[in-house]
Amino acid sequence: MKKGLVLLLLTAVCVWQYIVYDSPDQDPYRITDYSRLHPVRVEKVVAGREEEQLARVLQEARERGLTVSIAGQRHSQGGHTYYKDGIVLDMTSFNRILSFDPQRKQIRVQAGVTWKDIQNYIQPHGLAVASMQSQNLFTVGGSISVNAHGRDIRSGSLIGSVESFRLLTADGEIRQVSREENADWFPYVLGGYGLFGVIVDVTLRLTDDAVYRTGMSHMTVEEYPAYFRREVLEDPDIQLHMARISVAPDHLLTDMYALNYKRDASVSLQDVGKLSGREAWVIPAKLAFALNRASDWGKNKFWAWQETYFAAQQGKALSRNNAMRSESAFMVYSSPGKNDLLQEYFIPPDRFADFVQDLRAVLTEEELNLLNITVRYVPRDEEAVLSYAREDMLALVCLFHAPLSEEGQLGFRQGIARIIDLAVAHRGSYYLPYAAYPSREQFQAAYPRQAEFFALKDRLDPQGLFMNYFYEQYRGEEGGR
Repeated sequence: MKKGLVLLLLTAVCVWQYIVYDSPDQDPYRITDYSRLHPVRVEKVVAGREEEQLARVLQEARERGLTVSIAGQRHSQGGHTYYKDGIVLDMTSFNRILSFDPQRKQIRVQAGVTWKDIQNYIQPHGLAVASMQSQNLFTVGGSISVNAHGRDIRSGSLIGSVESFRLLTADGEIRQVSREENADWFPYVLGGYGLFGVIVDVTLRLTDDAVYRTGMSHMTVEEYPAYFRREVLEDPDIQLHMARISVAPDHLLTDMYALNYKRDASVSLQDVGKLSGREAWVIPAKLAFALNRASDWGKNKFWAWQETYFAAQQGKALSRNNAMRSESAFMVYSSPGKNDLLQEYFIPPDRFADFVQDLRAVLTEEELNLLNITVRYVPRDEEAVLSYAREDMLALVCLFHAPLSEEGQLGFRQGIARIIDLAVAHRGSYYLPYAAYPSREQFQAAYPRQAEFFALKDRLDPQGLFMNYFYEQYRGEEGGR
């Protein structure tokens, strides 16, 4: 009875927060990103419309001594998309599909096109995206600026499926960039966080849509690396994969389940290829996830609910486009003074279990409220200068619930710093699009080519026209601005 009453009260609070606070808490003269950590005043936000207009914005900025930052959906959480007193280019309205060649499996799109737009366009032709995040709401320009990765274990990070792009640079010129033309720019802009220019449009390599059948397996953290290598990586029919580690106190960072998407040629794509709509269970899941935030009891219940839900999906046939089409908003959260903040760590498979064991100790000692860990696989990427996968990596996507107050952030930052030290000690790295808690020393340890990255940035953009807080924090006065 008491548990039922607690559940009712928590549900009521969650509904109230969802209704009242599901909106940005910033005044119209200030801007921030998804983290809501560093709102600042900007000169103006300009919606991208046409190439000539973008060039005029850059000319105005040069003449007035202003900086330019580039934004898409602004889900980066470390000040990558804005800068104080500067101009913000909002590219979400720069969103036309320019050309499509089904035979060559290529599509050219403006930078503000979302992955959902692409999926809707190519699905009738039996094609699918090769690589993208596990949600399709992000812009293509934003995704390649962070060199994103997702559930596909064969295609790797996004740099591998980019054929070419056009870039509006600091001198006002538009350059065609590929592995053959202006090739020096290619590995810097992809994963370059908008510091080298405005990505105008992108040509992407596509792949065939296919039918997958889902499968679920349970294991411990210690068993997972061998399971993944033997049962997943060595099976060429498994194309997509993800796993989750329990954050429930009853089995904290010990139990796991894995979800595999295996090709099934016995089912016709016509039978399952219709694109799915928004999930009907988002609101109940959102309320259940709120219980996960609120208490240890809620974390135990939410883990059990997740296992039950995904077990019920086992054996389901679905298309690649639908498997990569998650629009789930159940983890989206907005409340005064608190936020859910992502961090992501890349760990070699042979160090995975040891890292998770060390992570468990830090979570307990620092009293961090960890809500979810999703595990993905990223093959080695030797192309991007700021590569987070200098060897094959298991990515641990961690969602924390944290206070936004100065005191609360100080404690949270301390805990995250300890985790980053652990990642580096285990030959790992961390993902740069999230809140910039790492020190400059930690950044340099995780990204050994960072000096090369900033040196080219400063040579190609000596006036610092393209600017954001990522540059300021990790290059700072060394950049000579």
